[in-house]
Amino acid sequence: MKNKKISKKNKKALEIRRKQTYNKKSLVLLGFFLVCFFALTIRIGYIQFAKGEEYSTAAYKQQTSSQTIESKRGTIYDATGQTLARSASVDTISLAPGKVYYSNGDTVPNDVLATGFSENFSLNYDETLEKLNSTTSVIKVVKKVEKETVEKFKTWLAEKDISTGINIDEDAKRYYPYDNLASNVIGFCGDDNQGIEGIEAAWDDELTGTPGRIVTSTNVNKQAISDDNEQYIPAKNGSDIYLTIDSYIQSVVEKHLQQAVVENNVAKGGIAIVMKPSTGDILAMANYPSYNLNTPFAINDTSLASKWDTLSEQDKLTELQKMWRNKSISDGYEPGSTFKLITASIGLEENKVETDTPGDFNCTGSYKVADYDIACWRRDRPHGSLSLRGALEGSCNPALIQLRSTYRSKSFL
Repeated sequence: MKNKKISKKNKKALEIRRKQTYNKKSLVLLGFFLVCFFALTIRIGYIQFAKGEEYSTAAYKQQTSSQTIESKRGTIYDATGQTLARSASVDTISLAPGKVYYSNGDTVPNDVLATGFSENFSLNYDETLEKLNSTTSVIKVVKKVEKETVEKFKTWLAEKDISTGINIDEDAKRYYPYDNLASNVIGFCGDDNQGIEGIEAAWDDELTGTPGRIVTSTNVNKQAISDDNEQYIPAKNGSDIYLTIDSYIQSVVEKHLQQAVVENNVAKGGIAIVMKPSTGDILAMANYPSYNLNTPFAINDTSLASKWDTLSEQDKLTELQKMWRNKSISDGYEPGSTFKLITASIGLEENKVETDTPGDFNCTGSYKVADYDIACWRRDRPHGSLSLRGALEGSCNPALIQLRSTYRSKSFL
């Protein structure tokens, strides 16, 4: 009986000990969960308050798509309203390599895409395939393509059942209706529609305008989801510019400048400027040789073109800049024969000479001033007897020197 009582006591003690152990474990476990809870609370607070703005911005970027709307570059007109430079809507096509899909979700092989691009846009198949096989996140396959060509490409995509992954974005391309006309004055734009030379560069800020933007929500496949939060900020087009250049006068001047340079074999080319005397407006500013504004990187020197591929990149750039340069305003010249107009004007205004009196001057090929023998450009074929008009038409040095000597002899100068 005594052993049984001891056994009962032991059993009860064991039970009490077991409960105590259980309570201790429960307290430890509860303590562990409380620590985790407080740690999690602190972490959530850190994420919410300390890093909240950063993560919110990252989530917004991940869940939204911002598409730029290119502004239309302003048009350049001549003095009569003729268009010298204009922008037209085109498209640029880009994609993420390996992320173009058929409608059933299968990935479109790069060789299929290379075939499509080469056939529709006259691209080299091997070069296009190499570009598509690159590890770049996004590549522009074709840039600034006319809408008609893009529509044919869209038809090809539909025929191949290609539904996602091809991005066709609206872009703008600069056109110059008259090709070479006033090319060194107007200048041209680069692929990013930024002015590089001439008026296009000098007035780039006014011509460019301000791009717009469309912000939309997107799903995991980056497809747009229409919702009330979509934002549309319209683009602001650039300002138009009117030049004092008259395209008709410009074309006539360029024609005769080219003729004069070619006939007289002027190795360095030539320039000509026509101004309106009453206002100083530039009606024409011509350079020869000029270049085609629609293909500004095509060299205009045939002898240089034959060895173009042998030149270094720096030499090519130097030659292109020489071709683009507007010599009328960038190169320095001594006044020379241009000053004859001032000499003649003074003579006429002060009634020292008349315009068409025969024999006022005599050109023998040269004229001695002090110790200098100043030659006429026709020294071997002297002009002979000349009126003032003839002296100016022939740009005769001796005749204008004689006119200036007349001023001195009459105490005019």
